[in-house]
Order: sequence, then structure tokens, then C-alpha cells
Amino acid sequence: MSLLPRTAEEFSSADYWERFFKKRGERAFEWYGDYNKLCGILHKYIKLQDKVLVVGCGNSELSEQLYDVGYKHLTNIDISETVVAHMNQRNAERRPDLTFHQVDATQTPYEDASFQAALDKGTLDAVASEEEGALARRMIAEVSRVLRVGGRYVCVTLAQESVIKLAVDHFVQLGCAVRLHCLQEERGKEEEDAFALPVFVLICTKFRQPMPTPILEMCIGDDGAPVRHTRVCELLSAVREYQGYSVLRKRLRTSTDPSSNLCLTLCDAKTGLPRYTLTVQDCPPGAKVPRPNQFAIFIVPRGSETAWLYSSTEGRRQLAASANFRRLIVVSMHRNQEYTDMQAVQSELSPVVMDLAPPGMPTNQQVPFLSVGGGLGWREEVSRGVSQLSGEYCVENVRGEDGELYRRLVFLSNISLVQSESRLVSSNTASSHRKKNKKKTKAASTALTLSAGVSVDSGFLCCAHHEVMVAGLSMLGVGTPQNKDDPVSVLLVGLGGGGLPQFLRDFVPNATVEVVELDPVVLEVAKEWFGFRPDDRLTVTLGDGLERVCSLEKEGGHLFDVIMFDVDNKDSSLGMSCPPAGFVETPVLQKVFNLLTPRGLFILNLVCRDPVLRKNVLERVRSVFPTILSRKIAEEINEVLLCSREEKDAAHILPSMSQAAKKFQSMLSADRTKPKQRPHIDIAELLENLKIE
Repeated sequence: MSLLPRTAEEFSSADYWERFFKKRGERAFEWYGDYNKLCGILHKYIKLQDKVLVVGCGNSELSEQLYDVGYKHLTNIDISETVVAHMNQRNAERRPDLTFHQVDATQTPYEDASFQAALDKGTLDAVASEEEGALARRMIAEVSRVLRVGGRYVCVTLAQESVIKLAVDHFVQLGCAVRLHCLQEERGKEEEDAFALPVFVLICTKFRQPMPTPILEMCIGDDGAPVRHTRVCELLSAVREYQGYSVLRKRLRTSTDPSSNLCLTLCDAKTGLPRYTLTVQDCPPGAKVPRPNQFAIFIVPRGSETAWLYSSTEGRRQLAASANFRRLIVVSMHRNQEYTDMQAVQSELSPVVMDLAPPGMPTNQQVPFLSVGGGLGWREEVSRGVSQLSGEYCVENVRGEDGELYRRLVFLSNISLVQSESRLVSSNTASSHRKKNKKKTKAASTALTLSAGVSVDSGFLCCAHHEVMVAGLSMLGVGTPQNKDDPVSVLLVGLGGGGLPQFLRDFVPNATVEVVELDPVVLEVAKEWFGFRPDDRLTVTLGDGLERVCSLEKEGGHLFDVIMFDVDNKDSSLGMSCPPAGFVETPVLQKVFNLLTPRGLFILNLVCRDPVLRKNVLERVRSVFPTILSRKIAEEINEVLLCSREEKDAAHILPSMSQAAKKFQSMLSADRTKPKQRPHIDIAELLENLKIE
């Protein structure tokens, strides 16, 4: 559009506005909204009898409409001679007392404290880019001068950060109260070419005595309850959040995109803490979706947020395809938040979710809420603490979708990742109580029975990659007649909750395990909450895993049959979240090779989203280890690399492992007799999809 400025600086150019209004002619350009959109705010803060200075009035109909509803004391000023002449001519007969004056808003002829209100629609935005903000500072200083005590500066703005910070800083320094209203378009009324950014109204009230502490408030809509902020930066952060939400809403209202992962977090209005995370998943073009199935909301059960189906892009696509709706909103609930029941959650979300409906959907159409089993799931936090190395963490019990009880360790810096997980065995009392209360849906009645009387099921490995790492011991020939009584020494880097090393100690005969763990807090959590019990066959060395590998190799004489790396990377931005990059550098891999016995096996849990990086890692591993098998974990990014020190015949390695797996399985199953300690693992099945690299 030729009427729009090519650069932001043009907003504040008198020449630009001259050209603009000459081209525009009789057509009023309602910059940032018309009277109908703004009247609620204006009538709330400006009284009919107030003397009002309208700063940068332009050819907007706003002053005319305010005059018509009773505002008779309006002084309209604008820098454009053309628009002033035009507006005076347009109102000469119908509104003879409504006058327009060519005045520079930074140098007005009016006396101090001569107005009860100053109304600015877009003028501050227009001048803020001139002279690095100096022009805007002079304008708001002039506005402050002409306002009386108790008077208000009412500024309609897009609230660009530099602009709003300039104005807020100025009025806060004067001791004024500052309030921002964010105006949202009603669904169905927005235009295709309307502003994507929301319109804000800044209200600055002048006091006789400066306020000792700033009053900074944010409101949604005309009558939204104000949320108080203590610092200007907090107010600016809230503005950015609403702007981001508005852009997202505009995008969702006008288009669909099955490849995007649009996501937003809804916070508790009182505490500001995250309450819901909403992820948008659209069906692909051409999908046969029934006409009524336009839009649905899926509530993820508490405790299931990290499941592949809900946390991964591919999983959510599969979920949306199964639900068969044009757009599915996947909703996760946050920790440390109370949720009564499904009906309460629906009531809370219903006013919000229609903003995210697909384009063309009628505003009165019913939106179904979907869930697993009709409930909210169950989660109970049992411990919380802080690690100097890994940050804040929590230990929680959750009810899985399979009905079983699980305990998890989660670092709150990455709430989408479960650091460790164990299945719990409930006491008979708790089991009996659950049967009696099977039909009850409220979480509180269940939580009382599940908070005590549980123990870790050491024979159950929750992580599929741990199962594969155990099954990989078949590559050593564990359980075969020639190796039946041979000891198996294991060096494991990364403890977690201790489930993997305890399984090796408890169910692999003659196994001895040394675990290297960097974080002492993780060791204490494993002992206190995951039943981890070291002994003479299972020891823990606190320290850096790389340093331990280097020192062992330097010392010499201490060889291991198996070395396992199961350690996460705290920097997830690198495209490889497990292990840290230093663990797969060639010199380190060579040290690992040197620490293995002749039949030795290096087992690596690899989590790499970057295909180029994965290729580089594999090339380095191949340069050291002659035989490599890989096993992808279904519905996860993890893959396990089984790297043998021996060069094995590719044609015979998989069949020989299949035979060894049967022997290994029988050894594991026969090793324990108590049902609760029996290993729950199928070695042969875990090795079915091995690939030779």
C-alpha cells in the first residue's frame, strides 16, 4: 500500500504526513482502531467535562465522534497544515465549536496545567523513531507540562518496546501511576489486513506528590482486573507476551500449517506461574476430516506429558490423525498447580481456546474436550531440591496410563525430559484401598493411599534404551556354556535413579559394577527415593566421567568387559542431548577401547537430532571399534550403539547373538524366585531390530 510508510522513521516526518493525507483525501484512516473499539477505555478515563488536548489528531473521526457523544472541550492539534484545513472545513457547519489547530506537539502555546486529559492515538509511535527518541521525549515532556494534577495522558499505541519504555520511564520518574490496557479483537471481527500486533492504551495519571514506589499495572481489555508489577522490565515483559500471543492468534485464525509446532503457555492470573501449555496440531492438507470435526481440545493426563505421543512432533501428528479433527490443541498441565476435575479445566480453558480455532469456524460451534479415560491423571510431588550442577529438581509419583505407579526424577530446567524413572510396587493395603475406590475420580482420595507403602520394582526397567543396553550383553556371550561362570565387570558413566546399575548387579550373575556420577545430589536422591543400595558389587565414584576414564586408562591394569555411557548433555542446543560431545571425541573413544578386555563391549546411549552430527559421531566410533551394531528405540530419539572390541563376521554376528539371547534370558529368569524381584525383560525381542553399522 502506497499510503503506508516505507520505514518507521517516516511516521514522524511532517512531509510524509502531508503526502499521506493528500492521498487519503476524504477517507478517514482509523489508525490503531476506531471509536467503537476505543470508547470503553476513553469513557473510563476521560470525563465529559474534561478539557482534552488531542495530540496529532490527523483526519480521524475519533474527535468528531467524541464531540457527538458529549465531549465539548476538545482542542485538536496536528503538524499537518493540510489535515487541519481539511478538518476545520469538514466540521464548520455541523460542529462549529470543534476546532483544529496546526501546532507542533513538542512546542505548544498552552499554559501549564491547562488540560485534564491528553489523548494521543499513534502520535507517540510516529515520533519515537525521530532523533533517537529525542522528539518523543520533548513531546511527552510537553504533555506532562500542560496536564493538571490528576490529569491523564491516554495514549493509543502498538507498544513497541523502545517506545513504551521511553514513555513509561518518563512518567515513572515524574511519580505518575502507569497502567496499560491490552485491547483484543473479538473473534470473527478481525480483518485480513488488520494489525497482527495488539493495540495497547497507556494511561499515565499525574499526582501532586510523586509516588515513593512505582505503580505499574497491566489489564486485558477494557475492564480486566489490573495485574501489579514492581519493575518496568516486568511490565515490558508482559507486553511482549501479549504481543506474541496476538501474533500467534492472528496466524492461527488465518491459516493452517500441519508442519508447525505453535505453542503457548497460559499462566495463573494471580501468581504468574505457568498453568497450561497449549500446542497446536493441524491435519495435513487433503486429509478427509468429517465436516463437524473442525476443532477439539485434548487434555494430556498429568504425569504423561513426557510420553512420546504428547511431547514429540511426530507423536502429536499421530494423535491428531487418530482424533481426526482439522485442528487439535494438545493441553498439558503444570506442576505445582491445583486442578479440581475435568469440568473445572474445561470451564477455565473454554474462554481462551476459541482464539485458537481454525479459520472459518463458526464462533458458536461446540468444541469437544478429549482425554484418556475421561480423567485428569494423577501426580504427587514427594520431594524438591536444588543441585548446584543441574539446578532445581523434583521427585514425583505418577499414575501411568497403564494404571501402574511410577516414580520420576525431573530437572525443572527441562521439564519435558524425565531424568530417571522406576516402577513402584504398592503395599497390599494401598492396593486394597484402590480397588474399593476404583470408581472415584478425585485425585485427593487416591493421593492419600499412594504417598506411602511403596517400594521400587528393581526388576523393571522403565527406559527402553536401558533394556537394550542390558540385552546388548548377549554380544559378550553372557549365559552361553563357555561363558556361564565368567565374571562381568561393568563401568557405567551416569547414575540417574540407579535402576540400570542395580538391575545389572541383581540379575546378571557374577556382575560387578562401578558407576561414575558427577552430581552428588543425584546420588543422594537415588538412595533416598529410588531405593539405590551400593555394596561390594556395586560401587559409586563421584566425579567427572571423562576424568575417570582418562585416569583409569593412565593407571593401566584395570580392564572392564563392558563400558556404558548413559550421561545427558546439559546444553541441548547442540543437537545432541546424550552424551556430551566430549564423550565421543576420538581420543576419548580410544581410551575406552584401551580399557576393555579383549572380548570387551562399549555401549553408548546416543540421542542426536542432527543427522550430520550423528554421521560424524558414527564415523569417529567406526574409526576405533571394528564392529558396531545399532538399535533404534521405537517412538523415541534414542538409539543404542553396541561397539565390540573384536572384529566379528557380519554374516554370523546377528544369528549368534540370537542364540546367545536365549541363554542370557534363561539365566536372568532363573536367577531370582521372588515374583517382585523377577526381571521383566525380553532379550530376544529387544535384539530383533539390530542393524550393522
